[in-house]
Amino acid sequence: MAESVTLEKVLNLAKQLSPLDKIRLIEQIAPQLKRDLVVTPSKPRKSLRGIWKGIEISEEDIAEVKAEISSKSNCQK
Repeated sequence: MAESVTLEKVLNLAKQLSPLDKIRLIEQIAPQLKRDLVVTPSKPRKSLRGIWKGIEISEEDIAEVKAEISSKSNCQK
């Protein structure tokens, strides 16, 4: 079975390289990193406009929820 590659092992090997080979290593790795870090555009989000269409919330409903939240926060103190 193949031995797993770890960052520590790679760093130990890289420390053994000459300065010129270290530069060559960076030149080899940098383009791959650049490709890996390219952000792929995300899917457009679905609009939430109209999600509450047809639902009626009265001032009393809002006041009731505010009172409930207020009483819960007072109980926690």
